[in-house]
Amino acid sequence: MKAMLLMGHGGPEMLRYGQTPDPQAGPGEVVVDIYAASVNGADPKVRRGKGRYHLDRFPHILGRDFSGVVSAVGQGVSDLKAGDAVFGVTDQGIEGTYSEKLAIKAAIVAKKPASLSHAEAAALGLISLTALTAIEDTAHLKKGETILIQGGAGGVAGFAVQLAKHIGATVIATASAGNHAYVRKLGADRVIDYNKEDFTSIGPICDVVFDTVGGDVRAPSYKVLKPGGRLVWIAPAPEGYQPERKDVQTLRPDVKRDRAHLERMLALHAAGAITPPAIHHFKLAEAAKAHEISEGRHLQGKLVLDVH
Repeated sequence: MKAMLLMGHGGPEMLRYGQTPDPQAGPGEVVVDIYAASVNGADPKVRRGKGRYHLDRFPHILGRDFSGVVSAVGQGVSDLKAGDAVFGVTDQGIEGTYSEKLAIKAAIVAKKPASLSHAEAAALGLISLTALTAIEDTAHLKKGETILIQGGAGGVAGFAVQLAKHIGATVIATASAGNHAYVRKLGADRVIDYNKEDFTSIGPICDVVFDTVGGDVRAPSYKVLKPGGRLVWIAPAPEGYQPERKDVQTLRPDVKRDRAHLERMLALHAAGAITPPAIHHFKLAEAAKAHEISEGRHLQGKLVLDVH
């Protein structure tokens, strides 16, 4: 099969379009012919290989979420068959969706409805698991509460804006000026231009902060929380940072790969509560170009590789 192969740690030039053996379906697995794969913020970090993203073996195939069609079924799989359209996210610590085929546990993929294209399903995979785990399972956001979502135009944050609005929260988001209309359309009640306005000026009015940006954004995020508030993060603070406030919780979601959360996303989509993000299409062989855009960190929505 054709795949985008990471030949070693470094810049986008380390990604090479080449050939690699087809995967086989083991017990409990299916092989999926991939039609679309999403590019996530972690992908360039794995490519660069610093810290916990360091790899020991090459060539390596990047990519975590996908949509496609089942082409082979392993022993013990009875709920999926060849020809089923499916989507999902690879297990934690496993990658490989920048390719034409993928072997994956059947239990962690879901059937793709006709209402979503392959590109849309791939774009929603990991961001929906992350946002649902962060907002519903970790923050336990409730109707009537106020949430600040940092980096509202991104994939996970954009899903979180829609989800929080559906729950019935007041939603405040930060975004650059060019993304304000997009984030408002997603459902934000207020959008703050982080280049011109100090978001802490809203005062300690938030029950929840969802930090998808990290770095220097972390420390001031505590200033907008009420006593007893919850800060949920998916992007790390500077190394060694310790929060000054002891009257709030700092929580990190444990994003499991499972069919239940994917089907929860499908139910929200069917109800009209969430829509797929803005999608920017690239061919599989153009993955290096997609990485360059991802690293610019000012993207609306998601980058998707069209494989088939």
